[in-house]
Amino acid sequence: MGIILVSQSVDTFPNLGTVRSISANGSTNASVWTVDSTAQLHAYDAVNLRNELCHSGIGSYVKFSTPTIANGKVYVGTTNSLVVFGLNRTGG
Repeated sequence: MGIILVSQSVDTFPNLGTVRSISANGSTNASVWTVDSTAQLHAYDAVNLRNELCHSGIGSYVKFSTPTIANGKVYVGTTNSLVVFGLNRTGG
């Protein structure tokens, strides 16, 4: 039987709350992604939700917008655009 880890963020999300998505690199580096009603994308360490990894504005907010993770990037729909977050890789 495995060990169950439980953690809780200190952040609160009033009004509508948030919709969360989870990304990971196999069984490591898991992150929880969410967009709040102030149009901020938040990333948390999935093992310790008290550890916010980053947050960034996305422009206009869409109710129940769900961060979608694919190919190492996070995609968030807004009222008039698709915002893409990821690492800029330069060089060859």
